[in-house]
Amino acid sequence: LREMDVQVPAIMLSDVAGETMKGAGRGNNYHVSLSAAGRLLAAPGGPDIAVVPLGGWDTHANQPGTLNNRLGQLDAGLAKLKTELGSIWLKTAIVVVTEFGRTVRQNGTRGTDHGTAGAAFVLGGAVSGGKILGDWPGLKAPDLYDGRDLRPANDMRALFKGVLEQQFGFAGNELSHKVFPNTAGLTSLRI
Repeated sequence: LREMDVQVPAIMLSDVAGETMKGAGRGNNYHVSLSAAGRLLAAPGGPDIAVVPLGGWDTHANQPGTLNNRLGQLDAGLAKLKTELGSIWLKTAIVVVTEFGRTVRQNGTRGTDHGTAGAAFVLGGAVSGGKILGDWPGLKAPDLYDGRDLRPANDMRALFKGVLEQQFGFAGNELSHKVFPNTAGLTSLRI
């Protein structure tokens, strides 16, 4: 972003907060990571973008309990983030993305294995919510990728392009050539 003469600071919380963030995002500390992000983003002169890694989603076994626990932690963390952002929440877009997908069917240990397509959730006061962005491929057997995975239907770069266009005013041409090279034909998903 800096190569385009746009002053949008980006941070990794673990780099900024040091020892106070050690281990945050793992186990049951999502609220710590997201609360810290909210304070940094809301601070006068603070950054405009934060990246917060949240681990613990690899559910090969006992997925129902583990997933319910993690989703509850994510929910509580996002609530803390909203509180810490205060009035900035109204101008905020938050993108929650998965690193990898899970298989559609359970394995023998009541979990799922690594799959192909992932998920993304977009929320915040700047988001016109209540809709599915892009295409939904479906979960019926003939719709699955290799008979086991959700079929990849949308390129996450299209989502990120849409957020950067809407939130920071980047031109599609800049995004297609400098931020996400060789994506000129990839239409931005509008949030």
